[in-house]
Amino acid sequence: MNFANFMFYFFASLAAVSALLLAVVRHVFYGALLLIVCLLALAGIYVLAFAEFVAITQILIYAGGILVVIIFGIMLTTRSEKPLFVEHTNVFAGALVAMVFFGAMTFLLTSEILPIANPSMISTSLNHVNTIGVSLMTSYMLPFEASGILLLMAL
Repeated sequence: MNFANFMFYFFASLAAVSALLLAVVRHVFYGALLLIVCLLALAGIYVLAFAEFVAITQILIYAGGILVVIIFGIMLTTRSEKPLFVEHTNVFAGALVAMVFFGAMTFLLTSEILPIANPSMISTSLNHVNTIGVSLMTSYMLPFEASGILLLMAL
């Protein structure tokens, strides 16, 4: 096992463990911290997949922006000395929905519907950010603006 494989398994297991703990934790503040750990682990996976722009965007927008606002919102809106807890109700329905989504994702990843990129298809050009910026402002303008409005609503 080389270093890249070790780091991938480390980040993947860190993301999976933090996501599982996020699903069962009762304290909302700890849930937000676990979400930050999960998002940072995903950014590490993006770096290992040579998607540096996506990794930096993940860190800046999600871990650095939205979750900090969520944590400040949690800290500023709890007026009592009691921390905010979440009641776990409908565990059976949640487990059923999770199994359906897991099955659908497994089907999509193992079938021809969602082909995984071939490593030989990776572009070797050094100007990735320029290409992403031009495509965001031309062919992907509507999804880009919709995500901007969604981020504004999240704030």
